[in-house]
Parts: sequence; structure tokens; C-alpha cells
Amino acid sequence: MARNTTVNADPNAPAVTEMLARFVATHPSRGWSEGVEREAHRTFANWAGCAVGPARHETVDAALAGVMELQPAPQASLLGRPEKVDIANAALVNGISSHTFDFDDTHLRTIIHPAGPVASAALALGEHLGASGRDVIDALVLGIEVSCRVGNAVYPHHYDRGWHITGSTGMLGSAAACARLLGLDAQRTQMALGIAASQPVGLREQFGTMTKPLHPGAAAKAGLMSALMARHGFTASKRALEAPRGLMQVFSDKTDWSEITEKLGETWEIAINTYKPFACGIVIHPSIDACVQLRNQHGLKPADVAKVVVRAHPLVQELTGKKTPKDGLESKFSVYHSCAVALLHGRAGEHEYTDGVVNDPTVLALRSRVELVVDPSIHEASVDITLTTTDGRELKIFVEHAIGSVERPMSDAQLKDKFVDQSEPLLGREQAGRAFDSCMALATQATLAETIRLLRPAA
Repeated sequence: MARNTTVNADPNAPAVTEMLARFVATHPSRGWSEGVEREAHRTFANWAGCAVGPARHETVDAALAGVMELQPAPQASLLGRPEKVDIANAALVNGISSHTFDFDDTHLRTIIHPAGPVASAALALGEHLGASGRDVIDALVLGIEVSCRVGNAVYPHHYDRGWHITGSTGMLGSAAACARLLGLDAQRTQMALGIAASQPVGLREQFGTMTKPLHPGAAAKAGLMSALMARHGFTASKRALEAPRGLMQVFSDKTDWSEITEKLGETWEIAINTYKPFACGIVIHPSIDACVQLRNQHGLKPADVAKVVVRAHPLVQELTGKKTPKDGLESKFSVYHSCAVALLHGRAGEHEYTDGVVNDPTVLALRSRVELVVDPSIHEASVDITLTTTDGRELKIFVEHAIGSVERPMSDAQLKDKFVDQSEPLLGREQAGRAFDSCMALATQATLAETIRLLRPAA
């Protein structure tokens, strides 16, 4: 039987692989505003805390056990743990850990969690190379720019197909960051991006399992290895991103090349990065924010709540419609559970997404009173909630933008509180505070040694 080999693609796409490679290789160090520089440090500090916090979680234990079967050379550190492994697997494990609590940064235009792949690879390679903090911050900014611009160009079509866009663009950001740290020229950086383009990872089917946090870790490892291979002459297509059968046109029916080409090196995606105050899927955050506000404003107790009607964008149902999550990982993708813990505890940190809380009778009872109504007219960043009390009152609230968004950003003090809350069980409170401060001053440091020391348990 003859096959139809026609490809509905753009054969005249601009040379974005070459363009991004040249940008990564030649853009000047700290070639951006003070605001971008500050956000880069906030991104790094937030990522580091998110990597330390789950370091002893069973997800990380299992991943590391698999890595140790390979008897890796002790080249780079694992955050929150005493072990060292080879640089590729340090990128893998730290990337997995940083996404295990689903508490990491979010580029809201694409729902990419950009630091997981990029920072995990850059820190591992930077430690091995003896890089400075300045080197790592430069690599972080440039790597995140690559992954998020590619994400902008294919979102939402690519995401709607079922790809977890953090992993399926993250290997490009990781490759770019590592190419920069290795000092590769534009041609070899182009090869690194080309090699990485054949290694996208991550399906949305895996949300709610240990494999979801594998995605940023695997992307970090793939990008790092792509840069190392390119350094030694390994080749790839020069048009690996834009060709009709290249990554982006295979990924998506939408390929808006202008998202890559326009103002490259002038505007920065990291400048609009955001940080989660709640340890769950980002689309639930408006609902949690609303429930916390209702609880606090009206002094609500569980017995006061008769019904909660959540009117939200269809994406909330699609991504977080699990009515009866069976464990802590699944509960991170349940708007029902998240509203219940927000009303009960007034927060939704990692402690509210454990197996024990999922099965708490009070949470179960509250969860059963939450009703989700899909409303396409409501923006995915917003929510409209009506709570009916047992004495018949109707309490209404509309949240246009949740705390942690670009419009309502977390302060540095709030980020530090989040960092310390996650890290204190492993580092102790005093060391956790110092670790955050060190991350926030990374670019001033001649080496990474002191920051990494503070991000690991005391010997």
C-alpha cells in the first residue's frame, strides 16, 4: 500500500537552530538588566530549595538506587544528600528531586518549569569544571531563554498533544546552558542543540506518578550529554529545530517562529518567571488562593462548609480533575483535594500533599463538598468560587491572578520562608537560611563550593 508522505510543514522556516546557537555562544556575560539578574538569582534559589526539600523522598531514593547500580564516579554533588555521583546522573537526580514536590518555578506563558532541567545540568557541570557563580548564572539565563522561546513557539498545541513541555523543551535549555559553560563556539553549540533535539522527554499521562519528576531530570541529563558529545565533534542536523521533519514541526501544528526571532537578546523570559506558593499543579493555585482567603476572612471551620462550587477554565478539569486521589502524588493534581486542604489548613504546602492527609477523614469529607464547573469564559489564571455555609450564607470570591503570579509575585522574604521550610528538616534552620542567602549572591562567588556545601547536610 502506498503511503502519503506529504508533510504539512513550512519548508522556509528561519534558521532558528543556528540563531539560538550563535546567541548562546556569543551573548556577553551579564548582558541584561538588573531586573533580569535579580530574577535569575531568585530562580536559582527557588530551584535549590525545591531540590533540597524532597532529597529523602522515596522518589529520589529509588532514582538514586538505580543510578548507584552503575557505580558512578563521584564527580558532582546531590543537593540535600551526602552522596556524589557522575555529572550526568547528578543532573538527573537533582532534576528529579527539584520537581518531586511540584513546588518549582513556572513560566506561565507555557507552564514550563524551566529551572529543573537547566539549573540541574548547569550546577553539576559547573561544579565539575570549577566554574564561577557568574558562569552558572549566565548559563542559567541563556538556557532558560532557549527552552522558553521554543516553548512559546509551539504552545499550546504541543502541550495539547500530550507532551509535558518542561521535559520536551528542557533538554534544549540544558544543552544550551552546558554548551555555554563548556565555552563551545556557535557551530558546536548548534550541534549540541541538534543532538538534544532528538531527545525530548515527557508525557502528560505520567502526571501524578514518580515519572513526572523524571522528565526535568532526564532533560537535564540529555542536554548535558548533548553538549559533551558536541564538544568532542559529534554531529547533528544544522536545522534540527526548524526543518519540516525537525523537532518543532513534528512537535506541533503551530510553529510561531517570531517567538524565537523577535528581540532575541533584548527581552528575557526569565524576567517573567514565577514561583509557587503551593506545592501542586499551577492551574489549581487560583482555587487554593480563593479558598484560603474565604477561610481567613470568614473564620471558616470544616463544619461550616456545606458546598463549594469552583467555576474554572477547562484546563483545571483536564489537568487536576482527580476526585479521589489515592496518594500524595496524585493529590497534587486534584482541585478537590487542594480546595479541601486550603479550607482546612489555610495553606497548601508539601505537608498538605502526603499520603496521610489524602486519607484524613476531615479532608475526605470536605473534598466531597467541592464541585467543579467548567467555564471556558474564565481565564486559566482565574477562578470564581461560591461557598455555601451550613447556615445558608453564600460567600463569593473571584481571583483574577493567584499569589505567586507575575501580577502578584512572591517577595524575596516569602521565597526565603519557602526555601527554609523545605530545607530545614535536612539542613537545619540556620544553615538553610545561609544557603538561601548564598544562592541569592551566587554571581559574586569565585567558585560554587561554598553554596554547594551549604545545600548539603553537614558532615
